[in-house]
Parts: sequence; C-alpha cells; structure tokens
Amino acid sequence: MRILTALSLLSATLLFTGCASKSDYKLFQTEKEVTTEQSSKYSARSIEYHILPQDRLDVILYKDPNQEAMVAQSELGQSVNKTGILVNKAGFISLPLIGKVKVAGLTQTAAADKITRHYKKYINTPSVYLEVLNKRLYVLGEVKNPGVVKIDKEKMTLFEALAFAGDLTDAAIRDDIVILSAAKNGKMNMRHVDLTQFANMDYSQLMLRPNDIVYIQPNGWKEFKVAADDVTSPFVAISKIASPFVTLKYLGD
Repeated sequence: MRILTALSLLSATLLFTGCASKSDYKLFQTEKEVTTEQSSKYSARSIEYHILPQDRLDVILYKDPNQEAMVAQSELGQSVNKTGILVNKAGFISLPLIGKVKVAGLTQTAAADKITRHYKKYINTPSVYLEVLNKRLYVLGEVKNPGVVKIDKEKMTLFEALAFAGDLTDAAIRDDIVILSAAKNGKMNMRHVDLTQFANMDYSQLMLRPNDIVYIQPNGWKEFKVAADDVTSPFVAISKIASPFVTLKYLGD
C-alpha cells in the first residue's frame, strides 16, 4: 500500500511539473507576442506563386499546325514532358530545341512568356502554357485528416484547407489558429487567426499560399491528457509486469 501511495505521489509530481514548464506537445511556440494586427496582409499580387528550385512544371507548347515542330503532330498542344519537368537547384529547366531556361523566381505567367520568346526563334506563332504541378500546403495538429493539401490554383482559403483536412477535432483551439508562411528574407512569418469572432475576421488573413503551414493547436485538456499518459505509462507497464508475482505471493500466503 505504501508503495502504491509513493508511486501515485511521484506521478502527480511529475505531471504537474511537466504542465508548469514549457509544453513539449505544442508546436511553433514563441516568447514574442504575435497578434492579428501585427500579421502581414496579403494582396492578390503577393499571393501569386513564384517558381522555386525542385518544383515540377507542366510545360505545354502550342504551335502552328501547318509548321512541323519537335512536338507530336497529332495534337495542337503537347506536353513537353508528361511527367513534368524538374526545376534544378540553380533554377533552370531544360527544354527541347531551346535548351536551358531560368524560371526560378518567376510567376507561372512570366515563365510561360519567357519560354514563348525563346521558341519564337524557331517556331512560327508559338504559345506556351506552364503550370506548377506540386503546389501544396500543410495542415497539422487537431484536424481529422492532417497532412498535405494539394492546390490546383494560385491560392486557397483557410476554410478550404480545413475542409480538405476533414474539419477540426473536438480538442482544437478555434480562436488561435497558427499560419506559417515563408518570407522573402528567408525567415518565417506567423499569423494568428481567430475563427470564433466574425467581426475580427479579415479576408486577407484567411488567404493561404503554396507551402504555407496551418497548425491547429490542442486545447489544455488534450495536452493534459497526453502529458498524463506519458507520465503514467511506465507505471502501468511496471504494474503489468509485477502483477503475476503479486498474484503468486497472494496465493502462497
């Protein structure tokens, strides 16, 4: 009995000690105060995607059907590579006839225009369509289906991303959703969005860009439960191991 009491006291001590310190369960914690008003606003221009190294591009060349070209004659428009063209670490792609073209840092429209200008040297009235195939963002934390959300357009709203992730769980904090976005200086910007107050919502705050990270924080009870399970699980394992010996001793007595 004394042993069980000691173990209970030790468990409670470890549990409350863990809860009082910085959480090991929540992500993206910071000592700085970040509010919605301090968060950056996104315009339509700032949301437009810029091609990055390691992106995979679908490049379709439309040509004059009366002129023989390097693409198949069965179609007016033909993908240069059906699996997509990988942008190398230097930001270049390699295309038939025109060779290497640097596209990193350009929008999809600007990259298509640049490639079109190169093809005009060899083909009458060429036109190029270009699309990034791997645009995506990430939804983590207290959603029913966390993971990668594919984007088939320039932007996505927070509500669309949460819908793709299966909606929030019952343990989700709804008044402090964290959104991380890459800044031009190589650092990360953090936004905090409160979905519980309609009056405080700003449409620009709800816009997401490719490669954004949406993190839904757990409420205090979920964190407490996980911390309690971490503390008590060793004692549960010990009790299961010791149970046969206790039973044998009882039968022996």
